[in-house]
Amino acid sequence: MTETSTENEEKAPTVEDEWMIRPCPVYDEEYKDCTSIKGRFHQYFVFGETLNCIPWKRDYDNCCRWRDNKDVKSAKEIVENEKARRRQRLEPHYGNDVWTRRKSPPENWNTPLPEHIQKEYEASYLNIKAKEMRGEIPTQVDPSNYCVLM
Repeated sequence: MTETSTENEEKAPTVEDEWMIRPCPVYDEEYKDCTSIKGRFHQYFVFGETLNCIPWKRDYDNCCRWRDNKDVKSAKEIVENEKARRRQRLEPHYGNDVWTRRKSPPENWNTPLPEHIQKEYEASYLNIKAKEMRGEIPTQVDPSNYCVLM
């Protein structure tokens, strides 16, 4: 039985950047959200017009063809659409010329914190819980979390 499953995996077609393909119900949900009244109102408020939701429906149909029939052409179309969405989403980030991007972290990025900040951290909830998880101190029980009826 193991040999058959490995043979089937070897015969299954692969697509470059296949990891970008979302589960099929996600495309259907995106389409439903895009065409809903709430979605249309949001689109009109943000963009001044309603958006074309057909790409989500087309991606859902292509995803079903890829999932059921391993149609490589459909999978490639989905990947291209996902790349275009990613490009569109990151366009403002790459187009930002206000900040200069670093090539490496600052030289002193891992220097110790100032003493007053270290003293504040010693008594913090985060530090106490970290010590509890490492086993350095026993787990503390907070009596205020319990309700007692008399």
